[in-house]
Amino acid sequence: MNQWFKIYSSSNMPQASIVKGMLEENNVPAMLVNKQDSSYLNFGEIEIYVPVHLKVIAHHLMEQSLLN
Repeated sequence: MNQWFKIYSSSNMPQASIVKGMLEENNVPAMLVNKQDSSYLNFGEIEIYVPVHLKVIAHHLMEQSLLN
């Protein structure tokens, strides 16, 4: 994961999927890593990573989506 930057983290899978989808709709590749415990879903996080060279764009897109 040297070339990827963690842009988002949540314990809510639907919310993380929406963020990933929004990034991909805007041509920013996104990788979702589920670190939640398989037995107890309230333990652990879902993390979204983007390529390092696109982290500024991804951050800007996330800010814009939160304003709407």
